[in-house]
Amino acid sequence: MESSDTETHPPAQTPLDGVLDLHAFRPQEVPDLLREYLRACRAAQLTEIRIIHGKGKGVLRKTVHALLRREPMVRNFRLANDRSSWGATLVDIYPPDAPLPPRSSPASKAQVPESAPGWYRLLQHIFIKR
Repeated sequence: MESSDTETHPPAQTPLDGVLDLHAFRPQEVPDLLREYLRACRAAQLTEIRIIHGKGKGVLRKTVHALLRREPMVRNFRLANDRSSWGATLVDIYPPDAPLPPRSSPASKAQVPESAPGWYRLLQHIFIKR
């Protein structure tokens, strides 16, 4: 039997590496994509995730942070403190064998570690709008 152009092929599988770059997606795709990515990472026992949303005007970052605040599997999140700074968010999620805590109220905004340099805390204060 010969293969034809009409046959469908399964989608290419990409290994989960804990990094989600949102640059290639439309804003309306982000909520479902982020939720599914977090679920897939949790199922694969990846509990440390990096979400790259870019710097820009901060609209996508605010959307991502709002979604993370509502997601029960998210233990904690914060802006990256490396060279990407406010262009990426680091997310800690609960492992698959841990029960998820009930979320009665939204989690607080990303916390600034006390060990962070003063310039970083200032930038985070400006861009997070506490």
